[in-house]
Amino acid sequence: MPPLPNNKLLIRGGHLLDPAQNLDGSYDLLLAEGRVAEVAPAGKLDQVEAEIFDARGMIVAPGFIDIHVHLREPGQFYKETIASGTMAAAAGGFTSVCAMPNTVPVNDSPAITRWMQDPERGAQVNVFPIAAATLGSLGEQLTDYAALVRAGAVAVTDDGKPILRDEIMETALKAAVRLEIPVVQHAEDTRMTTAASMNSGPSAFRLGLRGWPPEAESSIVRRDIELTAKTGAHLHVAHLSAAESLNAVRDAKSEGLRVTCEVTPHHFALVDEDVTDYNTNFKMNPPLRSRHDREALLAGLADGIIDCIATDHAPHARHEKNAEFDRAPFGITGLETALGLAISILHEKNKLPLKRIIELLTTNPARVMGLAGRGTLAPGSHADVTVFDPAREWTYRAADSHSKSKNSPFDAWRMQGRIAATIVAGNIIFRDEPPRTQNTQR
Repeated sequence: MPPLPNNKLLIRGGHLLDPAQNLDGSYDLLLAEGRVAEVAPAGKLDQVEAEIFDARGMIVAPGFIDIHVHLREPGQFYKETIASGTMAAAAGGFTSVCAMPNTVPVNDSPAITRWMQDPERGAQVNVFPIAAATLGSLGEQLTDYAALVRAGAVAVTDDGKPILRDEIMETALKAAVRLEIPVVQHAEDTRMTTAASMNSGPSAFRLGLRGWPPEAESSIVRRDIELTAKTGAHLHVAHLSAAESLNAVRDAKSEGLRVTCEVTPHHFALVDEDVTDYNTNFKMNPPLRSRHDREALLAGLADGIIDCIATDHAPHARHEKNAEFDRAPFGITGLETALGLAISILHEKNKLPLKRIIELLTTNPARVMGLAGRGTLAPGSHADVTVFDPAREWTYRAADSHSKSKNSPFDAWRMQGRIAATIVAGNIIFRDEPPRTQNTQR
């Protein structure tokens, strides 16, 4: 749990970007008692008595929200803890994270959902649990969605596993629609992916690895969209990676269905051709796809079909990743590289406007998960703010990560766009530079 709100903080001199309010310009931002107190044109709040944060040359945005994070607690503290994972989140500019349920034991009960939110866990940012859709994430019997929501869950999923049986997925959607929460689907037909470890194609053939066809994803997405049309529920497709899956989502949206989706930075930054050897830090689920698939994702990010950027932060210990490629676990860390990749790949190389990137990281994730008062800097909203320098170049070093695990394919990558400060409930939780603040009385 983040610290209690501070008194007053005035963020002055920055360029404020808030897609929810259509604000894009020079504004000062006053935070008080954990809320946004006032947004005013630059210089209009100079007489306010407050601590000053000098944001000159910076972008001031609503706090980033990552709706797909594996914090590994309970049960796998050697990979990550809620405390270490949320510190990595803060270093990446995220003020809120949605924690996936594939813990040990699985988060399929109100007790575990509450445990994850206990202040004793040491969370540095807001943690919103996503609970298991089925008991033990076994895909057989639904959990008690109403009880989980009362305990604080914002959605349900068996992430890490798909809900394969049609009748179970349909029942899950029907149960979720009554509570107005999304069902998050890990779209993978495991009958097509047995023993597979990377995308089907020339790279897999060259490395002698079993291929993972994109149809394993798109077939489940198509099926789930049919069930969504039947039930009127909200389907959210996790870590979408294939062009045909995106086409299915585009079709669903054109029909007015409640279907949303996310993509990860690694899927818009890398392709299967980048797997040149057996470096297991390039092994994730879903796998890196073809150039064609990546081009489709870039188009979907630009045209609005893709709703969110989510990291799928999946830490693993060194001894686990230090294995043969087809035996190593899937997943990479991602919280601290998300902004740098978004600006470097999406903004600089592909000319995606910064405002759209902010929308993908703030406004839309809050909307998808129903996080009221977040994803915006409107007066009265939560005082969660991300300040970053879009022009600053830096080199990511996995060894310096705040995460307990270092399994990143982006080690030693040169990136553009650096977090300057992450503010949660009006408190500066992370600051990259020495303080540029001062107490003032006017």
